[in-house]
Amino acid sequence: MKTKVLMVCLGNICRSPLAEGLLKSKVDTSTIYVTSAGTGHWHVDEQPDPRSIAVAKKNGLNITDQRGRQFKAEDFEEFDYIFVMDNSNKENVLKLAKNEEDRKKVQLILDEIFPEENVDVPDPYYGGDSGFDNVYKMLDEACEKIANRI
Repeated sequence: MKTKVLMVCLGNICRSPLAEGLLKSKVDTSTIYVTSAGTGHWHVDEQPDPRSIAVAKKNGLNITDQRGRQFKAEDFEEFDYIFVMDNSNKENVLKLAKNEEDRKKVQLILDEIFPEENVDVPDPYYGGDSGFDNVYKMLDEACEKIANRI
């Protein structure tokens, strides 16, 4: 049975698609399934933000096949790990948790590199292109640790 990992951000077009692409590039996808979702519904079925696509491409990843989807309560049953990009995402995901087992699956992704510090991955949507580069670097480091752990 495959280990299933879900990356979650607000719109599922900037941070979580990058995290999905990064983790997929670091694991054996025949044994680990990785996908992403957003807590909001605005970008369902859309490709990632062009700036996320560009920073991924610049680093050798192709994320153009991804399409946005919204996080749903049933995801707790489907996924073993749910990595959220910031505390707001975490709060929104936890609102849909039915029990402690669900809650234990949810973790801030940057806890991988800053344990217990509650560090958010900054949302690069309204920033410049350098914001996407910075987010990529953070997620790359966090996904490397996740890949080594799972």
